[in-house]
This record gives sequence, structure tokens and C-alpha cells, in this order.
Amino acid sequence: MSGTAAPAGAFVWKEREVDQRKTVLVVDDEPDIRESLRDALEDEGYLVVVARNGKEALETLPTLEKPVAIILDIIMPVMSGAEFYAAMQADPRFAKTPVLISTSDASRAPSGVLLMKKPVDLDRLLDTVAKLF
Repeated sequence: MSGTAAPAGAFVWKEREVDQRKTVLVVDDEPDIRESLRDALEDEGYLVVVARNGKEALETLPTLEKPVAIILDIIMPVMSGAEFYAAMQADPRFAKTPVLISTSDASRAPSGVLLMKKPVDLDRLLDTVAKLF
């Protein structure tokens, strides 16, 4: 980071500037992954909301203040990430919401979506999330 001061309302940490109003919705059925990502993203200054599956994410998404970005697992019970993504794309309110797919099976991911194969490199994930906003 250069010698300039961070803008008012920004949280500076590890060379990244994050406006505290930016929200990341983490959708993953693995509790350890959800909590690890929550901790890392909160340390970066994001407001983080978690969901255990696509159904919970669809119920949560309309309640979140924009801007929002989503980190989405694909293989989940109840409603898969692919099903959630399709439902989100069908709703004009959410169709342009940035999504980062984080999955162990890239072949199941929707085409044209930003993808990170698990296990993810945390610094790379944080850099990528910052660019989603």
C-alpha cells in the first residue's frame, strides 16, 4: 500500500482496503470451511453471512444489503450450489451478483463462473474476493 491514507469508512489489513459495508455470503455445507472463511473474511473487514446449502442461501440473499459477493460450494445437500446459482440467475434482483465457486469437483460448476478448486489458497481467495466488488 502506498503512503496515502485509507478512505473514511475503510478497514485496512494485509495490504487490502475493504469498505465495511461489503458483504460476503459463504455457502458451504462443511462447518469447518464456513467458519474458517468467515474468520478470514471478517479479519479483512467484510461483513460475512453463512449458509449451509443453496436453500438457506436463497432465503438469506434477499435480506442482505448490497454490495454482496458470494463464495459458493457446489456439492451440498438440500439444494446444490449449481441449483442455487440457476435460481439466482433466474431472479433479476440477483442475476448480476458476483459469485466465486469453491469446489473440489470443477466439472460440476456452471460454465462461465469464476472458479477456485478446493483446497483453496487463502491469500488468492481473499485477493479474488476483493476484486469481485
